Amino acid sequence: MSQLAAELPDGRQISIAHGASDRLSCGVIVLEPVKVFDNPAVFEATSRLAVDLKEIFEGCLPSEIAGLAEARNLYKSFSMDPSRHRPSSEALLRRVMKGKDLYRINNAVDSCNLASLTFLLPVGMYDLDLVVGDISLRAGLPDESYQGIRKGDVHLSGRLGLFDQDGPFGSPTSDSARTCVSEKTKSILAVIMATNSFPENKMEAALSTFGYLFGKYCNGLEKFRIVLGGA
Repeated sequence: MSQLAAELPDGRQISIAHGASDRLSCGVIVLEPVKVFDNPAVFEATSRLAVDLKEIFEGCLPSEIAGLAEARNLYKSFSMDPSRHRPSSEALLRRVMKGKDLYRINNAVDSCNLASLTFLLPVGMYDLDLVVGDISLRAGLPDESYQGIRKGDVHLSGRLGLFDQDGPFGSPTSDSARTCVSEKTKSILAVIMATNSFPENKMEAALSTFGYLFGKYCNGLEKFRIVLGGA
């Protein structure tokens, strides 16, 4: 039987609620300490990958790109229309396919974008010190929402989200302003999201990619990782 809960290094618990366990698997990783600053090297690496992706997927619709099917199927399982509420990985790839540069924020956000473009799964990334208490991944209740980064409220009724003691703070679409990573961040929690049927070895590979990139560009040390859920 797949594992649905785990204890983080600081003693808090992260879990997939039973109502979501038949639809969701996720890779969880904690990196600390990390150093958040402007690092041109990661943005340059992302630009090089963007050129390759544009060549590989030129002329393809998102629905025709195998790597995006996983996130799209996850959205559909939570009654989310991926054409209306884009998985973060698809939003990144769409921008790349249009020949637009990604927003350059800092080495942590840029590394997260690079990782998501590499394995094409949505990633939620949070300042762990700003998350309050235990963490649960579940479908949102009516009227549950959070303030997104550079956008209005992200509504979670019936949709997949991450919740702590103070309420929702993330989803596969957008991270929240409340727990966003900044230059003050020392500890990062990242959650890579996929369907329940996503192979565990592929999720482990995605976690390895994420950890490697954060070690290379953020001086981040991997303190913890686990795969929750899955068939």
